[in-house]
Amino acid sequence: MSIYLLSDTFHEGVINLPQIKIVYRDIKLDLSSYDALIFSSKNSVRAINSINVDWKNIQSYAIGKPTAKEVKKLGGLVQYTSLSSYGNDFAKELLDKLVGKKVLFLRAKKVLSDLETILKNNKIDIHSEVVYETKCHEKIALHVEGKKNIFIFTSPSTVDCFFKHYKWQKNYEAVCIGDVTAKALPDNISFHISKIQTIKACIELSKTIIKQN
Repeated sequence: MSIYLLSDTFHEGVINLPQIKIVYRDIKLDLSSYDALIFSSKNSVRAINSINVDWKNIQSYAIGKPTAKEVKKLGGLVQYTSLSSYGNDFAKELLDKLVGKKVLFLRAKKVLSDLETILKNNKIDIHSEVVYETKCHEKIALHVEGKKNIFIFTSPSTVDCFFKHYKWQKNYEAVCIGDVTAKALPDNISFHISKIQTIKACIELSKTIIKQN
């Protein structure tokens, strides 16, 4: 049984089968009027870092530890790290923390949560800017053996792109990084969801499934 990670991030014991690529927007962005930045992914941190390094001087509010870690790695100021990895829950955590601040949500072209709407409806002065978009990677030849194979889906976008490229087989099993990703799967496919929303946790879950087979 093999584990296929639908990402280009290296982890020992898995086969990388990247499905998406991140394209940063080539734009100019004035950050001088903002008191707070919201990041809902590591990609948005990397994107703004390529656009305007002044972001490092503004308080950052990050969804989950991986995003907060990326902010710190690139020299930013982490003011708050969410307890939840889901956008709507993150928004609710921020309500009392962003009162009186002018906020910029740095986001992907396609956003699945209602984070911005929730904050606006609660009188938070928030604006958003698309700093990157997700596109499907070119199809990679997939050679699998007759035994069972596990595919780790790390986002709804990886689900969409995978099913544009491949057909689901009976000897495949799906592991999803969270509920939102799992909901993107076709209805006829069963799945396992990691209790912790990290790739490392998904890999550990996959290894546990292998041991049980």
